[in-house]
Amino acid sequence: MEKSVSGEEMIYQGIPASPGIAIAPLHVIARGFGAPEVYVIDENEVEHEQKRFHRAIELTKHQLEELKERLDDLSGDGEQDIFEAHAMMIQDQIMINKVTEAIASRKQNAEYAFYAVMQTFLEAMRRVPDPFLRERTADIEDVAQRVLRNFGFDDEGRHQAPDDHHILVAYDLAPSDTVTMNKRHVLGFATEQGSVNSHTAILARAFGVPAVVGIDNVVLNVMALSPAILDGYAGKLILHPAEETRERYKEMLNQKAKLRSELDARRGALTETVDGRAVTVSANMEFLEEVPLVKRSGAKGIGLYRTEYLLLDGEEMPDENKQAEIYTEVCKELSPHNVIIRTLDAGGDKLPVEPLTDPEPNPFLGWRGIRVSLSRPGMFREQVRAILRASAHGKVAIMFPMISGLSEVWRAKEMVRNCMDELDGEGVAFDAKIPIGAMIEVPAAAICADLLAPEVDFFSIGTNDLIQYTVAVDRVNPHVADLYRPTHPAVIRLIKQTIDAANDNGIWTAICGEMAGDIRLTPLLIGMGVEEFSVGPMQVSTVGQAIRSLSYAECAAMSDQALKHTRSQGIMDLSLELAKDHYPELLD
Repeated sequence: MEKSVSGEEMIYQGIPASPGIAIAPLHVIARGFGAPEVYVIDENEVEHEQKRFHRAIELTKHQLEELKERLDDLSGDGEQDIFEAHAMMIQDQIMINKVTEAIASRKQNAEYAFYAVMQTFLEAMRRVPDPFLRERTADIEDVAQRVLRNFGFDDEGRHQAPDDHHILVAYDLAPSDTVTMNKRHVLGFATEQGSVNSHTAILARAFGVPAVVGIDNVVLNVMALSPAILDGYAGKLILHPAEETRERYKEMLNQKAKLRSELDARRGALTETVDGRAVTVSANMEFLEEVPLVKRSGAKGIGLYRTEYLLLDGEEMPDENKQAEIYTEVCKELSPHNVIIRTLDAGGDKLPVEPLTDPEPNPFLGWRGIRVSLSRPGMFREQVRAILRASAHGKVAIMFPMISGLSEVWRAKEMVRNCMDELDGEGVAFDAKIPIGAMIEVPAAAICADLLAPEVDFFSIGTNDLIQYTVAVDRVNPHVADLYRPTHPAVIRLIKQTIDAANDNGIWTAICGEMAGDIRLTPLLIGMGVEEFSVGPMQVSTVGQAIRSLSYAECAAMSDQALKHTRSQGIMDLSLELAKDHYPELLD
């Protein structure tokens, strides 16, 4: 953490995870339980808020005493001691004094001051090495939640909520938290945990939300509603920015907005290189609500529809009819473009398909992707039937994730054939020639791509997992993050081997991982023969302009050099040099 000469501005340094700039107040959430509403109070309201806090404490104490007496009557086995211990916690004078002082110093409502004090205490306990103390956090969380609920009993009026726009600060965010956050209100986020290659960071880049991860102790040190700037380019969170800092960042925002406007003006233009090689730029999608954004982006269809996010509304996939309804609406909306629907890709660092009796020791090497679908044929059948039904209403392709060998492709295709026979017998329309694709994200699949290619209509290279499995690096582990290298010679060779196998068998190759949206690597991928780039909707126009600026012949010559190179950085430098030559204005 740095402090400016002004004595006010504070800079927290983290790792840039998603580019962009956000200027807004902070909203802080911590582990354990949800944050209450936070609002600013006037000096003359401080005493009132302190009284509200003391009333909530007294009410909680009476509730705990009643629970203890009830258990005394029902049992003599000591369970009532739990509530006695809880009552002692909320009568702790140090805690009471801290909250009372926090209300006065923070000038924030009582429940949020209480929440902030308790979360600071809980975070400190979570970080101590003593396992006994760490286990006590659950008891404290339980008591704190009870107190928070009791603030509602004496609320004498609603206050104006803070401005909706905010920068979210959290200990960590799960992928599901990222995809469900309100993108209109959350202008950016900063976390203590995470890495630049985590699934959450990947989604932030896809959504165009600036993000900074790896900021030490940020949850403990910042205060909700503090004015702040999040710099996703330099990895900084700036609290109480000085006026000159604020003006500098506003100018940066204006410059970025101007460039974005220029790119948007070219939306829908053909994406082909200057020497006439056509390349498709499609979009990745998770939710039906994203369809308007995809259409505005100028994307030529959906290159990756991540259906696992249908699990967010419950522990099970929606039934066949609901899935068919969703897929049909998507393909109708995006007609005449193609929609590639990936079958359920749960597990690993993604959403779980169902609770497991025993936690997996290594989820990345466990029950995930096509393995889940093949072991749950009833669920798989419903999804395949739903996709086939949607194929009668637009251009649809089906893609299987986490393929590691021929047997999985054969079994998955057999399910498709069986579902076609069923629907045919029921008189239900579908595309009998629906394209079938395999995701290449396991080294085994890339190595035997020549065996897989005759069995499918296209490949889609998922570079995030391909890199992870090739170099044996967990991409969300900060201890080995520097070893996660997209331009590792082995990764580049596997990508080229896959593309060559596809070409030899007359099928096309897409790329849908993070490399697809990294315009430093666009020259390398174009040169190796990638025919479709599937990226986040916010990246479509940038990637499209990069492609239009390049010569395929020049890229191919460079990629030949890259494939002979022995070092990751050397390969990156070759591609980046070409990118700088042709579109320096697009690079951060």
